[in-house]
Amino acid sequence: MIFRDSDLFDILDLVRTAGQREILPRFRRFDAPDVVEKKSSIDLVTDADLETEAYLTAELLKQWPEALVVGEEACESNPALVSALADADLAFVIDPVDGTFNFQAGLPVFGTNLAVVKGGETIAALIHDSVLGDTLIATKAAGARWLRADGIEAAIRVAAATDLSMMVGTISINDISREERRRIAGNLAQTKMAFAYNCSAYEYWLVATGKVHFIGHHKLMPWDHLAGVLLHEEAGGVTRRFDGSPYLPGQTTGGILSAPDADSWEMILSRVVLAS
Repeated sequence: MIFRDSDLFDILDLVRTAGQREILPRFRRFDAPDVVEKKSSIDLVTDADLETEAYLTAELLKQWPEALVVGEEACESNPALVSALADADLAFVIDPVDGTFNFQAGLPVFGTNLAVVKGGETIAALIHDSVLGDTLIATKAAGARWLRADGIEAAIRVAAATDLSMMVGTISINDISREERRRIAGNLAQTKMAFAYNCSAYEYWLVATGKVHFIGHHKLMPWDHLAGVLLHEEAGGVTRRFDGSPYLPGQTTGGILSAPDADSWEMILSRVVLAS
């Protein structure tokens, strides 16, 4: 199956339409949105997630009928879709509303992630903010750009390396033991400021545009990370799993860390992620 760089802009049109049609009309509704707990009170799904994913899946399969579509909500009923990513000729990975907890709480800190995977490699990606209408977009070996809703666009770049005491960053600790949370939270006190948005889309947005220095996660679901990792790397950053290996489609374990460069990556890993 053929995927051209220009096809990403057709997909962006679909994502924008989905935002206008399925996400924004359900945001900050006066009547309570349909919210269902998946695994816990902070792991939620809403009708916006379900309808957005259904719309994008159907539209993508119209153009690429043989492609694999891996949506976060579809994987709830068919987890095997994730492992199929590694061998797929062409796949689209979707998180329709990344940051559902924020969305249902009325906080405009959520986004739509979409990654294009071909032959086990992420070749294109976007993160779209339906509220502002802005998008980060990247294709492999062609850099990453910020497309504003008003038509202005510019290349993005990660933050410059600096001492840990001057860095702003976060390590997500929601999916680890309380003892590990205490340890990492204590290590983050070495930084200038630690932050958390409970939203991979916005965390990758900030680290890829140089507003923060690093982000890290222990849980590696592809819809949370594939798009953001390509954007960060194309903006000049270094992202690796905690063991130093590259993050590849289909991997769900091992932890992941994004930093300005290789030296910063090593320093943050040793002093924040691993230090006792």
